[in-house]
Amino acid sequence: MDEVIIVEYDPHWPTLFEAEAARIQKALGNDQVVIIEHIGSTPVPEIAAKPIIDLIVGVYSLQKAQRAIPLLEGLGYIYWREDPRPGRMFFVQGMPPYGLQRTHHLHIVEAGGEFWEERLLFRNYLRAHPYEAQRYQALKLDLARRFRTDREAYTDGKSKYVQVIVDQEIRRQTLQN
Repeated sequence: MDEVIIVEYDPHWPTLFEAEAARIQKALGNDQVVIIEHIGSTPVPEIAAKPIIDLIVGVYSLQKAQRAIPLLEGLGYIYWREDPRPGRMFFVQGMPPYGLQRTHHLHIVEAGGEFWEERLLFRNYLRAHPYEAQRYQALKLDLARRFRTDREAYTDGKSKYVQVIVDQEIRRQTLQN
């Protein structure tokens, strides 16, 4: 069973991200990778999160990045070939039955695309607005309690909140420019 478990903030999460980003960079090389960023809740100080490090790898070409699948599988990642969201490749490390518990989510997208921009925008917003980060934490804790064994319902519940913040920030940035 792949339960949704939320834990207190761990100050080691940024270090775990750096180590994994270095492994991925080494495996894929500079000819594919533009940049690797830490996304999700684990890069936001002091908020509880699932103990899963989310990495987003910005690549020059998603089509060319398909060649990286065996390399990432060699690092212990499982590729979700049936991912319904176009424009990205998604990998999981540690997911049952391949491990005891998820440890990493790896999103590969073309750098600068919509998915890339929205994930960084949301992360940066939470970092800059601690009150909003606490509201997001409360939502996640409630969803995890209600949907402990239904990861999709948990994720759907968060998605509405995330989209409201992203849309709000896009409007704000548009007005500033």
